[in-house]
Amino acid sequence: METWWSSMDITLQIAWVIALTTSLIFVIQMIMTFIGMDANADFSGDMGEPSLSEVSSTPFQLFTFRNFINFFLGFSWSYIVFSGMLENQFWIIFISVLVGLFVVAGVMFIFVALSKMEESGNISITQTIGLTASVYIPIPAHKEGKGKVQLSVQNSVREYDAMTDGEALKTGNIVKVKEVLEGNLLLVEKYN
Repeated sequence: METWWSSMDITLQIAWVIALTTSLIFVIQMIMTFIGMDANADFSGDMGEPSLSEVSSTPFQLFTFRNFINFFLGFSWSYIVFSGMLENQFWIIFISVLVGLFVVAGVMFIFVALSKMEESGNISITQTIGLTASVYIPIPAHKEGKGKVQLSVQNSVREYDAMTDGEALKTGNIVKVKEVLEGNLLLVEKYN
């Protein structure tokens, strides 16, 4: 092994040191990610992997420890591979920088894609507009009082207070949500 190491020039030796170090750190980061202990830091000193909601609110986090490791992981291994294929040092470094940037961009793309898959589980009452519902508690006519309706929103049955500007609605009537009034009150009309 000593002969192999001494046969390389100093730049290739540095590339091997960077490649082995960043590979070890990358493996540790992956293990910590899978067991739920993310290890990431931006250069401001804030520790912790960004949550998916943070990634979606700040989609461009370039200067993180994870991106630093990813860049040098791609850079160093591609430098090692291309140093055996190419003679020109400029092209080896140029291609290695591109590979490093590609690795960083790929990881950032994955986190952004994952953030779009996140579902908060919160239901906005405006999603009820246009849906049909069943009257649960009778609704007085001409906005003279309120009753309750049940409807399915995002595969979940919900109960909302409701009013109508038309005729009185009895329990079991099918209605359609026209709009959302102040105070999360639904304005409904009889569904034909």
